[in-house]
Amino acid sequence: MKPLVSIIMGSTSDLPVMEKACVFLNDMQVPFEVNALSAHRTPDAVETFAKEAKGRGLKVIIAGAGMAAALPGVIAASTTLPVIGVPIKGMLDGLDAMLSIIQMPPGIPVATMGVNGALNAAIMAVEMLALADDALAERLAAYKSGLKRKIEKANAELADIRYDFKTN
Repeated sequence: MKPLVSIIMGSTSDLPVMEKACVFLNDMQVPFEVNALSAHRTPDAVETFAKEAKGRGLKVIIAGAGMAAALPGVIAASTTLPVIGVPIKGMLDGLDAMLSIIQMPPGIPVATMGVNGALNAAIMAVEMLALADDALAERLAAYKSGLKRKIEKANAELADIRYDFKTN
């Protein structure tokens, strides 16, 4: 089994956030890999990874990073694959990381999720892959239907809550 998605994080301290992407990709039966690479501590390894990613059969890269958050942009600079950036909450509640990822120069796009938005990054990666995979598209549609059912159930439960002046 060869990975289609690569999940990269600046260090293993980011794993509690990035694990949500791992769980979702696993649930969707999408082969993926997980590695720690640092734009600042292992720049040569990051560049090599990015340059070789497409040739290894990867289709999408999810890169999580905190603070200076250079990792997604450095990867995007050396590949034509789509890169989805996940700002990791650290200093400044993750705003520093989000701004670092979102402010890319023209020609080096990084799709940027919200702070700690690894699950949304994985969903977006699956949406991209599902364009060419009908079975995956069906699994994704079932997942999204499940989201709708959760809200419908929540509203049914809220309807049972009684207050003297509640009108619904």
